[in-house]
Amino acid sequence: MSLIPQEFHAFIYTVWTVYIVAIGGWILLQKRSPISTLTWILTLSFIPVLGFFIYYLFGPKKIIRHRLSRRRSRQIVDRNYAIWDPYIQSEDFPEEYKSMARLIFNITNIPLCHSMDYRLLSGGEKTYDAIFEAIRKAKNYILLEYYIFETDETGIAMRDLLTEKLKEGVKIYLLVDALGSSRLTRNFMHDFAQAGGELGFFHNITWRRLFSLINFRNHRKIVICDGLTGFTGGVNISDEQDLRRNANAYHDVHIQVDGPVIAWLESIFIEDWHYSTGDLSLVRALRKAERKDIDVERVVTEPGQAYRMQVIPSGPDSDFAPILRVMLSAMYRARKRIYLTTPYFVPDEASLFALTSAALKGVDVRLLVPRKSDNLVVTLATQSWYDDLIKAGIRIYEYTPRMLHTKTLVIDEDLSFIGSANFDYRSFYLNFEVSVLCYESKANELLAREFHETLKSSEEVIPGKQGFAYRLLTSTARLFSPLL
Repeated sequence: MSLIPQEFHAFIYTVWTVYIVAIGGWILLQKRSPISTLTWILTLSFIPVLGFFIYYLFGPKKIIRHRLSRRRSRQIVDRNYAIWDPYIQSEDFPEEYKSMARLIFNITNIPLCHSMDYRLLSGGEKTYDAIFEAIRKAKNYILLEYYIFETDETGIAMRDLLTEKLKEGVKIYLLVDALGSSRLTRNFMHDFAQAGGELGFFHNITWRRLFSLINFRNHRKIVICDGLTGFTGGVNISDEQDLRRNANAYHDVHIQVDGPVIAWLESIFIEDWHYSTGDLSLVRALRKAERKDIDVERVVTEPGQAYRMQVIPSGPDSDFAPILRVMLSAMYRARKRIYLTTPYFVPDEASLFALTSAALKGVDVRLLVPRKSDNLVVTLATQSWYDDLIKAGIRIYEYTPRMLHTKTLVIDEDLSFIGSANFDYRSFYLNFEVSVLCYESKANELLAREFHETLKSSEEVIPGKQGFAYRLLTSTARLFSPLL
C-alpha cells in the first residue's frame, strides 16, 4: 500500500506536465538551433531546480531587452559621425573581395576603409611600449577600452601615465568591463578621477542586473590617441602579459593602425561608452575634433601605399554573429592555406564544418593552441575535437612554453584577421568583440610569419589511442562548450 495518496500523485503529474509544456514553449520561443533547444528542454525536465537556475543565467537571450538601448547609442554615433564622412573613403578593389566587403557592410554598417600603416606588435612588451609612447605624444584626447585592467605594476604604470596626461590638459575616457576588471576600484583610480579622467564600467554588476547581464561581457581592447593612432588585439592591461614582469607571461599580439580606420574604432568606443554611461559629452567633444593630420588625398589616390581593411564589431546585440560569419565566409573561399591561432578552440558545428571542408579539399589548414590554457575545462574541450580535425587532414600544434593568448586568422596570401575574439562560442555569440580584417598581402605575410615563428616553440599533435577515462573527460567537457 502506497503511503502517498493517489490524489497527490495526480497533482504532481499535473504540475509536472504544466511545467514541461510551459518551459518547453518558453525555450522554443528563443528560436535556438534544434539541438540546443532539445538539450535545454531535457536539462530542465530532469533537473528542474538546478537546470532552471542554469538556464536563467545562461540560456535566455536576455540581451534582447537591452538592444534598444544599444541601437539608440548606435544611432547617436551614426548621426554625429556624419561630419567625418569625407575621411571614410572606399575605392575599387579586386572583384573577389567585393562580396566580403559587402557582407561586412550589410551586417555592421562599416565600409571598406584604410590605414596608412599596419604595425604588428608581438608580445605584451612591444605592445605596452608602443601604447605608452602614443599616449605620451597625445595632445587632445585618449580613449581606452579594456576587458581586463589589473591593479598590478602594469596597471599602476598606465594609471599614473594617464593621470600625468590629464594634468597636461588631455581629455581621457577609460571604459572597462565590470567583471573582467573587478579589481579596478574607484579608490584605485582616485587621482585619475581627481585630475578630470572619465571612468566607465561596462555592464556594472548590481543585484538588479546580476542575472540578466553577467553573461554578456565586453572583451574588446581598443586604444585611440587624438583620432590619429589606434591599437587593438588581444593584450589586456596586466603583468600576466609582460615578460619583463612575469616569466610565465601570456604570448599575445596587437596591431597599431592610423588614418581613416581610426574613425570606425572610435565609433565602437563611443557606442560602448554611451551605452554604459549614458554620457553624450564624448560625442559632442569628438564632433568638434579636427583631423587635419590625416592625408585623405594620399589614401584615395595612392591606395597601394595604404592598407585596405574593415573593422568588424560583434556582440549579442547583433542577429548575425558578424565575426564568425565573416570568418566562415573567408574560410570557404580559401584555396591555399588557413592558419588559425586561438587560446580557446570551442567551435560550433558551422565553424567545424568549414575548417574540415577546407582541409578535405586540399587547403593547408593548421590550428595553433596552447598546450595548457588558463581554463582546464576549455583545454579538455579543445582536445575533444582533435580526432575529428586530424582525420580531416588538419594539422594541430600546441604551444608549450606558456599560455598562448594570440587570436589571429590567416587566409591564403591576402586576407588576415586580428582582434579580441577567441575561436569559441562565447566570443562569437555572448561577448562584445572587435576584429580587423585586412585585405593586403603585406599584413597577411606579417601574421603568417608570426604564426611560423610561434610554431618553433610548439609541438605537433600526433594522433594516438587515448584511454577511456581521458576520452570520457574530454567528451564531458565538450558538453559544456556553450557555457565556456
